[in-house]
Amino acid sequence: MTARGNATVTDVTVSILPSAPLWALEIWSNPDAVAARFKAATGFALPKMGSSDGSEALRLIRYEPTVWLVEGDASALPSILANDGTQTAIGGGIVRMLLSGKGWRRLLMEGGVFDAESPAFTTGSSAATIIDHVNIRLHVHSDDACLAYVPLSYARGILHFWEEAAKALD
Repeated sequence: MTARGNATVTDVTVSILPSAPLWALEIWSNPDAVAARFKAATGFALPKMGSSDGSEALRLIRYEPTVWLVEGDASALPSILANDGTQTAIGGGIVRMLLSGKGWRRLLMEGGVFDAESPAFTTGSSAATIIDHVNIRLHVHSDDACLAYVPLSYARGILHFWEEAAKALD
């Protein structure tokens, strides 16, 4: 298990957030019907590729063409999906890290293959990328903060990588 903690370096702080229920929502058939049922049940549309939508109770973040990361109360999702998809619990294998401060974008550029400094990567945006050889999911929380979803098996390693990389950002 990864211990909670914070690391402040330069003008960015990397914080390990408490564990939370997370799911992967996949749609494999009848996407238009699922989207209509979803909007009727939740009041908002399934997010488009590279974006998120939701409320305090339920947030969906789209990283792949047919897959969304779900945070919050997902109890209504199985009936919305019916036989057209699935919801899989993944929270035990993911560590949520908050990168905050003016330097979070520069830090993500270290060892990564994604342009985190792009003006189009703004609040509500999401991306799936590789950083230091590990699949990482990113969700821009605000102008000064980004959530990173990191595999549990690499959480300590990426935290150390970011701590060391941040020292060179001066």
